[in-house]
Amino acid sequence: MYTKAIMRRSLIAGLALAAVLIVPAAVLAHGAHVHKVVGTVSTIDGNHVMVKTTDGKTVMVMLNAKTKITQGKVKADAAALKAGSRLVAQGTEDKGIVTATVVQIGTAPAVAAR
Repeated sequence: MYTKAIMRRSLIAGLALAAVLIVPAAVLAHGAHVHKVVGTVSTIDGNHVMVKTTDGKTVMVMLNAKTKITQGKVKADAAALKAGSRLVAQGTEDKGIVTATVVQIGTAPAVAAR
């Protein structure tokens, strides 16, 4: 009887440890990952910015009231974004759309593709 009680406690402790280790990994795999978009603004429609990435894909970047925008080291607003502007945006991704928390606008004009 004593051995069964020890085995039961060990099993419960092992399951509890497994749960503690698995739950944070599952949470990190869903939504907590920050995505980075690097490219050139192709179009802007309100708070939707379409960015052509350096690998040729097009990604929608959403701006909101919490998005911090800078150009160089100076704070900027969304009006500073223009088609052709280079940018780096960081934020959470959901269904292929990145909601930006930070946008850095390039200070030099984009180089034309040859």
